[in-house]
Amino acid sequence: MSAPSLSRRWVAAATASGVLAAPLAVVGLTSAPAHAAPNVEINLVAVNDFHGRINANTTKWATTVEQLTAENPANTLMVGAGDLIGASEFASAIQNDQPTIDVMNVLGLDASAVGNHEFDKGWADLRDRVIGPDGSRNAQWDYLASNVTIKATGATALDPFATYTVNNGTPADTTDDVTVGVVGGVTDETPSLVSPAGVAELQFSEEVAAAAKYADILKDGNPANGEADIVVATFHSGAAVGAGSSFAAEVAKGGVFARMANMTGSVDAIINGHTHQTYAWEGPKPGGGTRAYIQTGEYAANVGQIKLAVDAGAAGGPAVTGFTVKNVARAAEADLTNPNVDKVKSIVDAALAEAKVVGDKPVGAVTADISRAYDGVDSAGKPVEDRGSESPLGDLVANALRDGIPADIAKPDLGITNPGGLRADLLFKGDTTSNPANTDGVVTYAEANNVLPFVNNISTVALTGAQIRKILEQQWQPAGSQRAFLHLGLSDNVQTTLDPSKPVGQRVTSIHVNGAPIDLAKTYSVSTFSFLATGGDNFTAFKEGTMKDTGLVDRDLWIKYLTDRKPVSPNFAREQIYVSGLQDTYRAGDKATVVLERLDMLPSFKNTRLDLVRVKKDGSTKVFGTVPVTDGKARAVFTVRGGTEVRIVAQDSKTTLARSVVLTKPTLSHKVFPKKARKIKAKKTKVRIKVKAKSSVDLETKGRVTVKVAGRKYNAKVKDGVAKVKLRKFAKPGKYKVVVKFRGNNTFLATSERFKLRVKR
Repeated sequence: MSAPSLSRRWVAAATASGVLAAPLAVVGLTSAPAHAAPNVEINLVAVNDFHGRINANTTKWATTVEQLTAENPANTLMVGAGDLIGASEFASAIQNDQPTIDVMNVLGLDASAVGNHEFDKGWADLRDRVIGPDGSRNAQWDYLASNVTIKATGATALDPFATYTVNNGTPADTTDDVTVGVVGGVTDETPSLVSPAGVAELQFSEEVAAAAKYADILKDGNPANGEADIVVATFHSGAAVGAGSSFAAEVAKGGVFARMANMTGSVDAIINGHTHQTYAWEGPKPGGGTRAYIQTGEYAANVGQIKLAVDAGAAGGPAVTGFTVKNVARAAEADLTNPNVDKVKSIVDAALAEAKVVGDKPVGAVTADISRAYDGVDSAGKPVEDRGSESPLGDLVANALRDGIPADIAKPDLGITNPGGLRADLLFKGDTTSNPANTDGVVTYAEANNVLPFVNNISTVALTGAQIRKILEQQWQPAGSQRAFLHLGLSDNVQTTLDPSKPVGQRVTSIHVNGAPIDLAKTYSVSTFSFLATGGDNFTAFKEGTMKDTGLVDRDLWIKYLTDRKPVSPNFAREQIYVSGLQDTYRAGDKATVVLERLDMLPSFKNTRLDLVRVKKDGSTKVFGTVPVTDGKARAVFTVRGGTEVRIVAQDSKTTLARSVVLTKPTLSHKVFPKKARKIKAKKTKVRIKVKAKSSVDLETKGRVTVKVAGRKYNAKVKDGVAKVKLRKFAKPGKYKVVVKFRGNNTFLATSERFKLRVKR
């Protein structure tokens, strides 16, 4: 569990000095109160959620890493907080993130908490390829996880901690050497964030408690189990909000960050990741004093730095007497005079060149942006992705999952995708700077790959309608999850209605597949990513079905789909509609009050009205009313007018709610004139019949009636519920059967009544 002293940093000391020619941009800076002058400074350089960002900015980020290292190269520890690989950009992704591993090796990463994305390709891949066997390690840093164990044995899968020795700056003098222990932990939600099959042999416990146990062990005075003077905890989890919030506000929310704030005082500094937030805070430490908390944001935008001032000769052992904590924005320009930055450039250039050959090829086309869902912008003006909302991209990918599988492999009924699987948008605007073929509307291989970078297998899952309903209910995530709701993308032949005001388990109020209500007992074939098929993102109901691996990879299916259907266009019609008051069916004449919310799929696309539409028997339609839509909300109050169907259509997204209409029969009654039967005489009297058609619903009875008597047929129009028929004179006396029929129409069903007339001589 221990690592050698910082020999790599001695090389850095000789090559990176004198780099700081300009002041660094400080994102956040807090300082502890001044104490006695320390004789050892520990320089912690932090990175989290790099996610394989091998691009033009990588050398700029590496420059900042080297600059901060150069401030105290002998006593620098570079520590990661996970997700260094996985969900990566194309240049790294197509090479299994080897370029990213190589970059971290060059920069001398010492330790990192493992992140959930390190498990994207499964535990075996992380263990055997990413880390590699002892003696020929690939990733040359210590991947740490105190809360991940092997189910079969209970042993930790990765080292829970590693220790490092830092010096007072004089290698020959070890008097003031300080041992630093780094304890790691990963979010205990990892099994729901990766393909569960890939981590089936692992157990993930609560990360803070596990790390606290080992932090205390490192300071328990027992050399047999490892000892450290200073302990740093690095977690692939953190505060939900950084910019715009505060340490106190995040602690008050409870959850994992509050547990970190209250974890053992054995921990002297805490490095975070996973939530992609930017903060540099200090907070009280149990037992007295304060400690630093840092997260650098995402995608190599910043480098974190914590400087710990340590009194190596303090009574009771070395102790932190002060600290500074800050985030430093990556450099505006790369310093290629630095040998390590130059090595990083060589790695990046080679990766980009290899990726460009494949990535530059056009594979599809779009007529406009097809994006994920967003909700406003952050403090830097960057759009904030909203995984709790439906998106045009999510629904399009679901269509690809349904339609992209060859018929000889499977014939799915519907496609479902998870929002976290979507990592980039399809943008209309091209970029011909380095690729002349990437003009407006063109989708390149690299751009398509960036949408689905995980290389999941495609699975079909046989699920009953009841199990599909359960999956859709699981969009409301379990209590304590970092996201309360994850909005699934559905293929466009599926429509659900949602009502969050209903009790848990009853919030999916309807599901229609191909226009028909879902049959809860029927089995449907669902095409999805292997991640979801094995219960990822807490959609455990998938595991109740029968899964079959198609052998297809999401990237290949997706790119072929785009190629075969180019160009594709965004569709802003919602497949999942937030609505209350909607009935499964209506009777003509029913009063309806329907409230809709969240009709606007994106902030940039606004609906303006609802059209209330009657569908007639012949299929023709007629708008019988309109209702304004404001900020995605509308309240429609109307009387159902009849026909076969009533539709509520949002304009201009074309989001459509359709419900069948049941017609009723009017009640028929009649009066015969003359009223006295003895006055109806053959060859003399013209009989008049007054037919009343009374409606049982609040609709005016209109239509036509037919009266059949004595071999003749008479037609009359119903007006204000009444039809009047004048019969010809009867040729003979006798009893005559009269049949009155109300003809069916778009408002009422046909009905009839019979009675007899007595005709005198």
